[in-house]
Amino acid sequence: MDYSAMKPKEVRSLIRAGEITGPTAGMCSGYAQANLVILPKDLAYDFLLFTQRNPKSCPLLEVSDTGSRFLREIADGADIARDIPRYRIYRKGVLDGEMTDISSLWQEDFVSFLIGCSFSFESALLESNVPVRHIEEGRNVPMYKTNIPCTPAGVFRGNMVVSMRPIPHELVPRAVLITGEMPRVHGAPIHIGDPAAIGISDLFHPDFGDMVTIKDGEVPVFWPCGVTPQNVVMESKPPLAITHAPGHMLISDIRNTELKY
Repeated sequence: MDYSAMKPKEVRSLIRAGEITGPTAGMCSGYAQANLVILPKDLAYDFLLFTQRNPKSCPLLEVSDTGSRFLREIADGADIARDIPRYRIYRKGVLDGEMTDISSLWQEDFVSFLIGCSFSFESALLESNVPVRHIEEGRNVPMYKTNIPCTPAGVFRGNMVVSMRPIPHELVPRAVLITGEMPRVHGAPIHIGDPAAIGISDLFHPDFGDMVTIKDGEVPVFWPCGVTPQNVVMESKPPLAITHAPGHMLISDIRNTELKY
């Protein structure tokens, strides 16, 4: 089924019904997608401060009310416990499993953070004839841990994660300009070219997601990634944290054009 032309609420209903459990890249073209971090209230201020100090990797779109599973701003009525295709549960920084519905784990002190996702600028790239390889190949975007430190806040510290898209050399300036207009979904690339310069030792074995084809004449281009909080959670080891599985996003009702400067 082609989900690219469907409305966000329609796709969220399919996710809630368990009919979609895979990555959301390319779905609901023109609408912003969001990463998720859920933490107990006693850690929420530290994490809020972390997002403010690291806006490139953690551009904040919405914070829920304490204990509420439902969003108000970016996806009115969306159930944060059921409307993401796949979740990850971390206990003391260790991945403790994945679920497609976290209703059974919900706590009254949970606070949810929705963070901008680079999937959101991909429709703008495609409209400008900039290829997006993982959509072409039906894969998840490749993501990598880096040596770029985030600014610590409270208990939270760690390095940035980046997503990679191979771009034809002559189209790199166009990709930079297009994405630079959308800072609330990570904005312009953080690095272009040599992956070793940002601590990536093996480009062909990403830490998250799937590898994609890099063709002759293409350059690896790296954007800050909303999986950064998962890396930070693994480093900081809070007692409990729930996130989206990499590539499995909340699809919002906000159009990408609303997230431009």
